[in-house]
Amino acid sequence: MQKLVVLGAGESGTGAAVLAHKEGYQVFVSDKGEIKKEYKDVLLNLEIDWEEGQHTEDKILEAVEVVKSPGIPDNIELIQKIRSMGIGVIDELEFAGRYSKAVMIGVTGTNGKTTTTNLIHHILTNAKMDVGMAGNVGDSLARQVAEKDRDYFVIELSSFQLDGMKEFALDIGVLLNITPDHLDRYEGEMQNYTDSKMKILELLKDDGALIYCHDDQLVISEIEKRKTNAVLVPFSIKEKVDGGAHIENESLLIQINQIQFNMLLQELALQGKHNIYNSMAAGVVSRILEVRKEVIRHSLMNFTSLEHRMEHVVKVHGIEFINDSKATNVNSTWYTLESMTKPVVWIVGGVDKGNNYNELKELVSKKVKAIVCIGADAKSNRKIHRSFREDQELIVDAVSMEDAVKKAYRFGKKGDIVLLSPACASFDMFKNYEERGWRFKRAVREL
Repeated sequence: MQKLVVLGAGESGTGAAVLAHKEGYQVFVSDKGEIKKEYKDVLLNLEIDWEEGQHTEDKILEAVEVVKSPGIPDNIELIQKIRSMGIGVIDELEFAGRYSKAVMIGVTGTNGKTTTTNLIHHILTNAKMDVGMAGNVGDSLARQVAEKDRDYFVIELSSFQLDGMKEFALDIGVLLNITPDHLDRYEGEMQNYTDSKMKILELLKDDGALIYCHDDQLVISEIEKRKTNAVLVPFSIKEKVDGGAHIENESLLIQINQIQFNMLLQELALQGKHNIYNSMAAGVVSRILEVRKEVIRHSLMNFTSLEHRMEHVVKVHGIEFINDSKATNVNSTWYTLESMTKPVVWIVGGVDKGNNYNELKELVSKKVKAIVCIGADAKSNRKIHRSFREDQELIVDAVSMEDAVKKAYRFGKKGDIVLLSPACASFDMFKNYEERGWRFKRAVREL
């Protein structure tokens, strides 16, 4: 019996362990942190060997292959030692893909991938197709494949996950955009991060299709550098494109295989420039899969926005509170601010991943009336002050989410928006962006 080691016992690691156990491997799961009870229960129920709080090298180096959590960097000593022994290190998605016969649809990009993944899943579900959703959303692909393989999977792919994929075969890839993010993980080099995102092109089957944003010059230049046999399908809100999606007469127009689909932009459930891109990408995928036009139209009209992404929370004395906690980088916040039509009190800050706030200066000067900095790192807060003090007189710091919400509320008046769109990671004060968003919503409701 071959031994497979899983590093990290979160959703993806536990799912990989379940699938490996089903496929007859001797499985050992190792997590340097504490394993959540829900995952321990799964491992104990299947009698899978595990450890927490350490990595026992002797047991790990007995593996024929290691499945690594995407959150574990490639450059740590343990991973380098594993590779030096000639042991392969892969991602959970790579492992799961070996045991699935599904049509695989991968979605990546710095921003918009969660919304687009959910949109595609929503459309295919409404079309009565047997479809699952995995990657950065939902249950792990490995767990789903172990329990019930599907005809289709829509997979949200982060750069970290793409880094661990070598032979995974995608039928359709979606590349939404590439802007600076996670540069702390990529040695501060934008090209390293870009190369990770562009790996989606390498994973496409020869008869596959890449749906890509024709308005992103970096995406276009990177595609031109690379050879592919896949069909390239563009979408654009700036100009007309052939064989893809664009805007014409205030309508979204998709043309695939000489068949046209169109609907008024005002009919889309998700409004704002970034959401037009997301709807375009999802619509193109659906037409490639020959989903009926009526199903696509209905789905794009009734889709509900996701929690923590431009989520309307409540109005308090005429002030609207919006939870955009999932905006963990500058570009994501740019799209959010760009869509605002009322004066904004902006809550921003957290773990700075090498942010360049200059991209936001014009929008902030036009749309923001006050800034509340939230973050445990004083250095990060000072950077925000320096970036916007010429455009904004009212910039204050907050010591907690509750403090930030109270200060933002005092600065607002009827007709204003209080917007949590941090442009930063969350793990200085919160476990993740979800907890940050929940704390924001709770604080708002306690006003």
